[in-house]
Amino acid sequence: MSKYVPDISTRRWVVISPQRLGRPEEHSKTHKGKKNTCPFCAGHEKETPPEVFRLGGGEANGTGWKVRVVPNKYTITDIHEVIIHSPDHEKDIESLPLDHIILILTAYRQRYNLYRKRGQVLIFCNHGEHAGGSLAHPHSQLVVIPSQINLDTLVREPLNNLVEEHRLFHVYCPDFSQWPYEVWIAPRKEDVLFGDITDGEINELADLMGRMLKRLFHIYQQHIISNLLFGYNYYFYHKENWYVRIIPRFVHRAGFELGTGLYVNIVDPLEAALELKGVERKMIGVLKKLKKY
Repeated sequence: MSKYVPDISTRRWVVISPQRLGRPEEHSKTHKGKKNTCPFCAGHEKETPPEVFRLGGGEANGTGWKVRVVPNKYTITDIHEVIIHSPDHEKDIESLPLDHIILILTAYRQRYNLYRKRGQVLIFCNHGEHAGGSLAHPHSQLVVIPSQINLDTLVREPLNNLVEEHRLFHVYCPDFSQWPYEVWIAPRKEDVLFGDITDGEINELADLMGRMLKRLFHIYQQHIISNLLFGYNYYFYHKENWYVRIIPRFVHRAGFELGTGLYVNIVDPLEAALELKGVERKMIGVLKKLKKY
């Protein structure tokens, strides 16, 4: 069982979860060089807890699936699931075809709605070792947090630095961006939960997430910001006025941020939005100057 400990003065909480200590670290030296050890790959279904949901063919706990959901063996909260994106050990959303991204989002919706009356449902993805991923096989996670726990999560930011506008969604880089090149995708609908998303919205969102992650990978290849491998996090805001926040992990956080709670963003969100639009860097300076007049 997990234990929630509050700080009375700030209304912030921590989760004490000793069971996380035993989780596998595929990136560690003991795993490097080993093959066929991934419990999320097709053919290794018996190495996970019994599945609770799948999309695709085949019998439960066997091959044939396209998206698979299993309980997390190393839980943070009392309800904690793993959504395995596909049988492919290498390809994640930025490399998968659109119809498969739609399946992943469809699984998200199904699991969110299953638990929405049992607490605050947070769906998130850690892609890459420095983004918090312990297993390389692409996957995301779902946790349910008791309703009485105050979550220190950003509410939807105002629409600034638009990247794209679509029939159902806005894509933008908020002025309050805490990370270089972070991008938000927010539905035009207001006062709705993620679980209320329609099939049409899933289709558009799948396309936007796939394309934005591809563009972030392109920006990563073009700029030498650090020596980190390409990694990112994303999460779905758990309350009304939901959004998807994609955070590329181009930089580490250090003592200043940890000690002050102030984030240092080395890329102007306006510049990030222009790059995500595909504007060449030599034009960005001109456009920024024009905006001042």
